[in-house]
Amino acid sequence: MAIEVGTKAPDFELKDNHGRVVRLSDFRGEKAVVLLFYPFAFTGVCTGELCELRDQLPRFQNDDVQLLAVSNDSVPTLRVFGEQEGLEYPLLSDFWPHGEASRAYGVFDEEKGCAVRGTFVIDRDGIVRWSVVNGLPDARDLNEYIKALDSL
Repeated sequence: MAIEVGTKAPDFELKDNHGRVVRLSDFRGEKAVVLLFYPFAFTGVCTGELCELRDQLPRFQNDDVQLLAVSNDSVPTLRVFGEQEGLEYPLLSDFWPHGEASRAYGVFDEEKGCAVRGTFVIDRDGIVRWSVVNGLPDARDLNEYIKALDSL
């Protein structure tokens, strides 16, 4: 069960596709965060979603908002994926301990060993203000993220 709107977003410390440590708490007081969990790099629906974000990146990564995309892939896999697709935002590895951040947000599928498509809009104070969770085969609607960000 995904964490509820109105709750404090669990902090995490994950490495990005370049090996840099990223903490959710680094953005507290500075920016809202769109936190997007996705199953795996290089899969059809995930690639489509992440490229759509790439194509509209100024809406999701600017002076007021930071986009963070999290999967259970390893850092080297994410590095190659990001380079291949031209992704200019952090791709975070929840590889080891496997799925720790995904579990904290209630979006880890134990049977499949990966995150489902969970998205959380977190305000500057670290509170979850909007969320949606889709099953593995179901792409998300970016217009919903935009509406949630506009309401902050």
